[in-house]
Amino acid sequence: QMQFVESGGGLVQPGGSLTLSCVGSGFTFSDYSVYWYRQAPGKEREWVAGIVSTGSGAYYEDSVKGRFTISRDNSKNTCYLQMNNLKPEDTGVYYCYTSISTSELWGQGTRVTISS
Repeated sequence: QMQFVESGGGLVQPGGSLTLSCVGSGFTFSDYSVYWYRQAPGKEREWVAGIVSTGSGAYYEDSVKGRFTISRDNSKNTCYLQMNNLKPEDTGVYYCYTSISTSELWGQGTRVTISS
């Protein structure tokens, strides 16, 4: 069974940091790009960052550039999202995603709340 399991969310004050983790299983993790999405309350899910299969290329949505860093450790089947200088508008549920053949694989999400 292919799956992603995210962890690392929580409640953080503005300006704080969090690192999210996403562990993939049931497929060859190192063959696929991995993406982080988020969904704020009452809003549509949006793309945040992506990283290619080898880890040699990473891409970011404009509002998180310079604050978030995506990385991966293929030996651990894990993708990370380091988030610094967090803002209230970063609040939401964060999801891992990849596309395998004709299938879409989403994790269950981890909740991030930025509030003082």
